[in-house]
Amino acid sequence: MARYTGATCRLCRREGMKLFLKGDRCFTDKCAFVRRSYAPGQHGAAKKKMSNYGTQLREKQKAKRIYGLLESQFRSTYERAEKLKGITGENLLKLLEMRLDNTVFRLGYGASRTEARQLVTHGHFLVNGKKLDIPSYKVTVNDVITVSEKSRASEKFKAFAENPKALPKWLSANVENFEGKVIAEPAREDIDVPVNETLIVELYSK
Repeated sequence: MARYTGATCRLCRREGMKLFLKGDRCFTDKCAFVRRSYAPGQHGAAKKKMSNYGTQLREKQKAKRIYGLLESQFRSTYERAEKLKGITGENLLKLLEMRLDNTVFRLGYGASRTEARQLVTHGHFLVNGKKLDIPSYKVTVNDVITVSEKSRASEKFKAFAENPKALPKWLSANVENFEGKVIAEPAREDIDVPVNETLIVELYSK
């Protein structure tokens, strides 16, 4: 599975905002963006005027980095969104939200999407009773995601259960049974990522 292996905090600095890619660390003074909020590199602190293309590109890069996708993965997701009925930009965000790794993160398993993706690839989750270790798997309405019996004894999963997250409207959870369910497709107002999907559509439409 291809993935980004560089310095994570550089991504936030490059986009000029916290993307919360390191979970709890992002809320502390150790966060690199707090200490150096300018872009990385020799000329990162210099003020630059952004062209329309640059603005669109940065928005696409931001979405890629929030969800942890490489360019080819993001492009193929966009092409799928284009073929669906409805608004392409909203379809794109919906597909990204309904990836298994993001759904696991939204259910509260993992301090970040990166950690949630790692938990999925290590085989800690079942979807509708079957072990599934593919982070890009698209969940659908009525899918039930559960932590495997073997993993429930782990201190990590016990900690997740003791500190449940607030869930988006499209998910429900039974914390005691280490279980979550997709009860609807996410609406645009349920997706709280700081992304302007219209700019991404404009970029790919050129």
